[in-house]
Amino acid sequence: MHPSEPTVNLGDTSFLDGVGGPGLLIEEIGDGSHDGKVANGTGGSVADAPSINAVSGLTHIAWLSKDRLLGGWYGVEVVAVAAHVNAGPNGDVGGWGNLTVSPLILQWKQRQLGSVGIVQRFVLDFELPVGEYRRDVPVSLGSNAFTVHPYYTVTLFPTKRFETSWRVHYLWNGTNNAPPFAAAARSTQAGQAIHFNATAGYKLPHSVWIGANGYYLKQVTDPKIDGVSLPNSPEQVGAIGPGAVWDLGRYLLYANAYHEFGAENRPEGNKIVLRVQWIVGK
Repeated sequence: MHPSEPTVNLGDTSFLDGVGGPGLLIEEIGDGSHDGKVANGTGGSVADAPSINAVSGLTHIAWLSKDRLLGGWYGVEVVAVAAHVNAGPNGDVGGWGNLTVSPLILQWKQRQLGSVGIVQRFVLDFELPVGEYRRDVPVSLGSNAFTVHPYYTVTLFPTKRFETSWRVHYLWNGTNNAPPFAAAARSTQAGQAIHFNATAGYKLPHSVWIGANGYYLKQVTDPKIDGVSLPNSPEQVGAIGPGAVWDLGRYLLYANAYHEFGAENRPEGNKIVLRVQWIVGK
């Protein structure tokens, strides 16, 4: 047993990700996933591991000022999540997950790099361990550990009808000083990780974009138990699938599907994301 990575943004954001400007944004993101396999360190299936089914809803509120810092509009954001997870004999849990807050968003307006349009954003996110957590059960929605989770996102427009978006996250996990009793440890700490979302989209009539989307997560340091590194337990997973977004001006409607592959030391399956973005005001 190794300290697992917390739930992170794997495919929740996709097309036109770097685009933004001053004002208030509210969005709802709904996830549904089925993990029919738990992969071991070589990618094979863990014997007798149960399938995992999960649904979640995320509420994201962000605000950007018209004033500028380092050439970009600056702002703040908060993300709250509620979820229900069924892990078969390992338990069934529902409630609130951890809360994500950012004291710093920097959003730059679109610029031209030769003939290519480019839009960029940097966000410094912190995850607060306020989610549902119990030591006496194997499945919890919260991680009971503080994280630092900055990201950089960029959207490129090589032509007016083609876009590609990339969001790259770095994840640093703090220490859980009250791990599950089953861990038989005084403390645990998940390893640091890098993960990204990526898209390639084409614009159809009526502002409908279609294309491919994917994500990848790779743990880059060993997790720790009681301060001692646990080697040979890195997590990784990739995914790819189709997606679309309908741009209605103040509203954007997203639909994305993913099939995971190449998992190690974590579950693997399929995922669907439905997302509604509302640009309240500018």
